[in-house]
Amino acid sequence: MRHGSRPLLALTLALPLIGAGTPELTEVSVVVTGLRNAKGQVLACLTAQPKGFPDCRKDPAAKNAIVPAGTTVRIAFEGVPAGRYAISMIHDENANRKMDMALMMPKEGYGFSRDAPVRMGPPKFDKAAFEVAGPAVEQKARMRYLF
Repeated sequence: MRHGSRPLLALTLALPLIGAGTPELTEVSVVVTGLRNAKGQVLACLTAQPKGFPDCRKDPAAKNAIVPAGTTVRIAFEGVPAGRYAISMIHDENANRKMDMALMMPKEGYGFSRDAPVRMGPPKFDKAAFEVAGPAVEQKARMRYLF
């Protein structure tokens, strides 16, 4: 072996190790149907913390997204490590960045990953949670309205 080929040999041996230990990141998206109009925006958050669901303000690691409203919207979260997550979303029709309430009931639309059912309040994390690993993950959800 010639003296000049050692760096090449070292690089060749190290190539399988490059990226080893770096977690694979995935795109997670949710397609939301059933919006009653195209007013305002859709706010969504993705959390891996049961205590951070559905209000992601309790999870500093939560990912948030805002997209313009339409009858159907697609919301994407980039760079999500493997794990178990849940998504909550609201149709913020007046674009004030919060869920408007009337007598403790939501006036605006809401939805959850896995289209988790709503019974006497938002679903628990486990009902909306799904696994993220490997290739892109897409969820489907329906926007719901009480009024």
